[in-house]
Amino acid sequence: MSDTALVIFTPSGKRGHVARGTSVLAAARQLGVDLDSVCGGRGICSKCQVTPGVGDFPKHGVTVSATALSDWNAVEARYDEKRGLAKGRRLGCQATIEGDVVIDVPPGSQVHKQVVRKAAATREITMDPATRLYYVEVREPDMHEPTGDLQRLAEAMERDWEITGLTASTTVLTRLQPALRKGNWAVTVAVWHDHKGGAARLIDIWPGYFEGRLFGLAVDLGSTTIAAHLCDLRNGQVTASAGLMNPQIRFGEDLMSRVSYAMMNPGGAAQMTEAVRDAMDQLARELAEEAEVPPEQIVEAVVVCNPVMHHLLLGIDPVELGQAPFALATSDAVTSAAVDFGMTSINAEAQGYLLPCIAGHVGADCAAVALSEEPYKSDDLVLICDVGTNAEILLGTKNRVLACSSPTGPAFEGAQISSGQRAAPGAIERVEIDPATKEPRFRVIGSDLWSDHPGFAAATAEMGITGICGSGIIEAVAEMRMAGLLDASGLIGSAEATGTSRAIPDGRTFAYVLHDGSADGGPVITVTQGDIRAIQLAKSALFAGARLLMDELGVDAVDRVVLAGAFGAHISPKHAMVLGMIPDCPLEKVTSAGNAAGTGARIALCDISARARIEAEVRRIQKVETAIEPRFQEHFIAANAIPHATAPFSELAKVVTLPDVSFNAGNASDSGRRRRRRA
Repeated sequence: MSDTALVIFTPSGKRGHVARGTSVLAAARQLGVDLDSVCGGRGICSKCQVTPGVGDFPKHGVTVSATALSDWNAVEARYDEKRGLAKGRRLGCQATIEGDVVIDVPPGSQVHKQVVRKAAATREITMDPATRLYYVEVREPDMHEPTGDLQRLAEAMERDWEITGLTASTTVLTRLQPALRKGNWAVTVAVWHDHKGGAARLIDIWPGYFEGRLFGLAVDLGSTTIAAHLCDLRNGQVTASAGLMNPQIRFGEDLMSRVSYAMMNPGGAAQMTEAVRDAMDQLARELAEEAEVPPEQIVEAVVVCNPVMHHLLLGIDPVELGQAPFALATSDAVTSAAVDFGMTSINAEAQGYLLPCIAGHVGADCAAVALSEEPYKSDDLVLICDVGTNAEILLGTKNRVLACSSPTGPAFEGAQISSGQRAAPGAIERVEIDPATKEPRFRVIGSDLWSDHPGFAAATAEMGITGICGSGIIEAVAEMRMAGLLDASGLIGSAEATGTSRAIPDGRTFAYVLHDGSADGGPVITVTQGDIRAIQLAKSALFAGARLLMDELGVDAVDRVVLAGAFGAHISPKHAMVLGMIPDCPLEKVTSAGNAAGTGARIALCDISARARIEAEVRRIQKVETAIEPRFQEHFIAANAIPHATAPFSELAKVVTLPDVSFNAGNASDSGRRRRRRA
């Protein structure tokens, strides 16, 4: 048996071999993982809590046994007795690594708080929420007319508000009589209406006139990030927003690896369901606390997500989504109690709504993007790309809309990148490289200063420069191409070939040094050949999906491009075009929609008619399956080049001149060191 063990930390994706017997906390520090600790490893502060995984992890190539960490020790037992440890949690300072292991670092144990890139955009929304407040005066009981209080309340609702078919759960019934009598037969009720015209449901009741407000949650449940917005159902205003990493990442970074985990580990789907529901409830609690809103006044939740997240949220095994014909358990919208989505911290009677899915790999998140951007109303041909771990793409006009899903993977999120990390303070998010000197300048999350500005060192001293997030690596690769550090095939040149000592040997290839913090005990942040390859694979999948839809419509160009998702708001059109992430288009016609999926969720939350509208529109959207379309592979291979092997990108050429450099094995300066790898 080897003296070392492989440890993989999620959500950062950082991995390495450490000596057996090394504490999890020490391993995290060795690998530059963001794991908090205040007490110096004495098991007092609990800041270093982690959650180890057990079972097969095909994505990481490991099988984790129950003995991968040391047994529970006396310090952990004492802490659990005094303060309590959540189920499955360990103290990183006490648990030691005894075998290959995958360890999740939950948000509360991370030094730097996750930055919500999926912020709510300002948007005019028609206000017609499904749940409303009504003040009503109820006829008192009469011995000569023996009717129940609920029936007389229903009678008053029909008389005053033309609301018929009022129903109530036994839980609400227990509060009905005290409220009526305390309010002297006048009450305020919260009533939820089915958008299909069904019965109205009594959600809550207050004696007399209730001066409070009702709130709802709009949740964008992504593969990597979960973002939620707390909205005032009176005016649609977003009162608080929060986000966290999807804890399912410890079971697999992308969707298919999570499906594989469910297939290969009995009870694996249930584990992932529990993890994501706990996270949803945590977000609900955080938002209520931040906005100082009583949890019982949160009466609705609308959720959008991809099909695998959809099934796992509902407690459905996603196995069928991992194999043709990729059958959904249901493609219709789901209306259910919010508690069925794991939200136990809000009003017990709160209702949940999950938008419809378009097809097996195109989910409710894509439907939400369609609801937000309305391609089915567009006069010109619009391409909408919601870029994430799994990209959803829409193309069309008011006459016809196509949709597909493309497996971009987690590289755009900063995962699978050598110095990659989530979007948190200290992460490089913007990059520029001088084409003449090859010197970089950058900005990090948490500071508005560029690295070459006076005061940058002082501004970043406390948080440090810790890694590079998704938007940063995308800009870095594009800038390297524009600066002549990278050729069209994606190869990094040597110091001799590029004219900069920042191009350093890295095994049989080269890497570009973006930041060297070693003099101050910080990390050396490089862009490696492996990083370039990860970005090439991701952007090629995105472009190939878009090109496939264009083929289906018989067009070679689009009128405009809309970038949606976390990256749409943080990547310049020029960098996206230089990479070849999207088809060539005038740069002024490339715009950002921000978190369009989250906006669609807010629209469905605030406007009940939008639910019926999108349910009708998704039936008209034509799905194109990339997994079985031969042309997808052809487009994918051609798109490996930066920006593209055959497409001229004439619009890009009007504003950017890309250097004509080549660093292949035939180049004398690189001879003997570099060999091309097969795609």
